Amino acid sequence: MSKKQDENKLLSFLNAKGAYQPRKIGNNRGFTFLANLTGRPQVWKIDESGEVSAFHELKDRVLQVYHSPSGEHTILASDFEGNEKQQFYLTSDKGNTIEELVLSPEHFHQFGGWSPDESKITYASNRRNPGYFDIFTLDIETKEEVTVFESETNCTPLIWTADGKGIIFSYAVSNIDNQLHILNLESGKTTPIGNVNVPARYHSVQITKDNMSGYVVTDEGRDTLAIAKFDLEKPNLLEFIYKSEQWDIEEVKISVDEQYLAFSLNEGGSSQLGIYSLEKNAVTNIKDVPVGVYQSLQWINDRELLVGVTSSTLPGDIWKVDIIDDESERLTHIGESPEVGHLWMEPEVCHFSSFDGLEVPYFLYGKKRTNQPVMIYVHGGPESQIRNEYNPVIQYLAALGYTIAAPNVRGSMGYGRKYVQLDDIRKRMDAVADLNYLVKDLVSTHQTDRDRVGIMGRSYGGFMVLAAITHYPKVWAAAVDIVGISHFRTFLENTGPWRRRLREQEYGSLEHDSDFFEEIAPLNHTEKIQVPLLIFHGKNDTRVPVSEAEQLTKDLESQGKDVELIIFEDEGHQTEKLENHVLMNKKTVEFMDQWLDK
Repeated sequence: MSKKQDENKLLSFLNAKGAYQPRKIGNNRGFTFLANLTGRPQVWKIDESGEVSAFHELKDRVLQVYHSPSGEHTILASDFEGNEKQQFYLTSDKGNTIEELVLSPEHFHQFGGWSPDESKITYASNRRNPGYFDIFTLDIETKEEVTVFESETNCTPLIWTADGKGIIFSYAVSNIDNQLHILNLESGKTTPIGNVNVPARYHSVQITKDNMSGYVVTDEGRDTLAIAKFDLEKPNLLEFIYKSEQWDIEEVKISVDEQYLAFSLNEGGSSQLGIYSLEKNAVTNIKDVPVGVYQSLQWINDRELLVGVTSSTLPGDIWKVDIIDDESERLTHIGESPEVGHLWMEPEVCHFSSFDGLEVPYFLYGKKRTNQPVMIYVHGGPESQIRNEYNPVIQYLAALGYTIAAPNVRGSMGYGRKYVQLDDIRKRMDAVADLNYLVKDLVSTHQTDRDRVGIMGRSYGGFMVLAAITHYPKVWAAAVDIVGISHFRTFLENTGPWRRRLREQEYGSLEHDSDFFEEIAPLNHTEKIQVPLLIFHGKNDTRVPVSEAEQLTKDLESQGKDVELIIFEDEGHQTEKLENHVLMNKKTVEFMDQWLDK
């Protein structure tokens, strides 16, 4: 096969599109979804007849879509060249007209929902202080904006109470733990949901129409996330109604008639869709949905809901599920590729024993052959998880004959609270040691070539790459760092103040842990690096400053090391624009081919 044909095939993998984030438009008005069909994510609409059309196109990517309860109005959240500073635009249900609604380009905005009478919206912003997020309400007609709650941390409104007199908001405690409070808009008083003295995660809040009770996903007093019910008169007392001792509940949505709770359960990286009957206190598992990851559950009526589905062999599409007949219908066919779809591979879920006996799961891609090159793909977070989702570079490398191992090392989400805390602060390098033991497992059990092991990762995964090649330098043959951290001290000094306090809960603080930062920093151990390194970073990155990449590159170049840095001037922490996405992945594959395919 010629190089030209290889490039065309790579482009086919990269150009595979997906539909995601389905949103119902009021009653019987169809629904919208997001898809990157034009070079950046935009909003698309499916009407009652099934016809797909553009809803409204913005100059930059659309991150979120929020329809009012009736569907008469819609808010689009968009940022500027990947800086993640969402601004809000108001449009009609047809998307014909649009106006700037909440615009303060230097600040972040986090949407919290429409009021029940849809006269107002609520959101959080860090306008008063870069490190604090206050809560606002805005009248859609008069444009009157009111600060309803001032905070000294990151607060995010989640939902209005059913009577419109209160807002439930999340109060960040750490990067994973939070508290929920009910804000009384008349008195300004707040009432906690659950026990604020117990570290816990809370999300996916639902309130009944009579404003008497609610449901929430939480791990209060537990290792895994479960569904709990609370009374709005005594919200500090939670009653767990459904739980799994091994896996986390991801999301819960109450049906239109309030007879059922639809929920997704994260079973080792793939989702299980369940329906909990509030009357019978019983669960029915829905089987007629493709295996993968389920997102954005949306009830259409009393028996049907929309589900966004993605998997290793499906970039993303929308399904409609009938919970009574356990039947599903695929509503979009965007996540298909006639050119390379037949080459997409399902991963095998494997485990290895690390240095301390901990069983660590990983996804293994590739055909079983002898003497294969292997690439380790490390996720970010670190409170994140490799899941059964489409990744074009993984799929392309697997099609070329590489083995790809994507581990969920200690500190990953999806395996309970204890597991996610195993890499906190001064246990950081235990997770890096997991990578070394993964390679040992691959060599001993999967017939991979010990001398052709590459590693790549994004964000925190980029730090893991850099830590691996400096602390285990003889293991690797090539490395790719995407928007990674090269020194936790400089990262915390230069990251946005809205992130610093929360990240210190995970990584350690400048005040107490600077000595540890100096000890483990890849930037302080560059002389140990023995492999070529390819680095990508977005100029507008508000999470991991581009200076992390620049200082590392400068140091390596001064030593004559093999390093290349590519900075995208119009990107942030994520690489969204199609031309940049293509360039980054094309360079990555060429790099891996050069150093591993020998």
